[in-house]
Amino acid sequence: MKKLSFLVLLLLPLAAAPAMAQESRQDISLSDSAIIAPYAAGDAVQLHSTTGLYGMLVGYRYDLTPHGALELNYQYNQNVQHFQFPSGNYHIHDRIQEISGAYVYSFTFRNWNPFLEAGVAGLMFSPIDDAKTNTLTTNISRNTNIGGLWGVGFAYEISPSFDIRAEFRNLVTKTPSFNYPAGDTKTGVYYNIYDPTIGIAYHF
Repeated sequence: MKKLSFLVLLLLPLAAAPAMAQESRQDISLSDSAIIAPYAAGDAVQLHSTTGLYGMLVGYRYDLTPHGALELNYQYNQNVQHFQFPSGNYHIHDRIQEISGAYVYSFTFRNWNPFLEAGVAGLMFSPIDDAKTNTLTTNISRNTNIGGLWGVGFAYEISPSFDIRAEFRNLVTKTPSFNYPAGDTKTGVYYNIYDPTIGIAYHF
């Protein structure tokens, strides 16, 4: 009887481990990201943006239900904004930072977990004074714009604690103007920034 009780005590942690893994309600993720800003035009200003390829997205999710979760994100990237207007042609190298929150609805098909998400995002466009900027940075400053976030993606479970996560995100916001004097760089329009990501998530 004592031997049986001792064996049960030894097996209890092993039996509890899968149960704990199934009860994980939180995860953190780290992903590579790319910022692909489309062409935009308005108020006699045209904006062409380069693609930011070296971004990083950090996310945190908390599961409210088996299918619904709340998500918080921080993203950092860089690109070059190219403004064309009647009296000038400016390149502004900038850093883009995103702080966002969204509701995520997911589905489960064995190890595959497709998901949809939508929410709000704050985007900060900060000019960088370097060789990629050809206008006086003393005359320009950071823009902080509020917009929307939506996306579709999937997670593939590689273990109870880890999954691979890929997503095609979209950030809808006003184009940055960097508060240039006389509004020379202000288009006054919204555009949809494409933001593909791929990375790994840890559940706990």
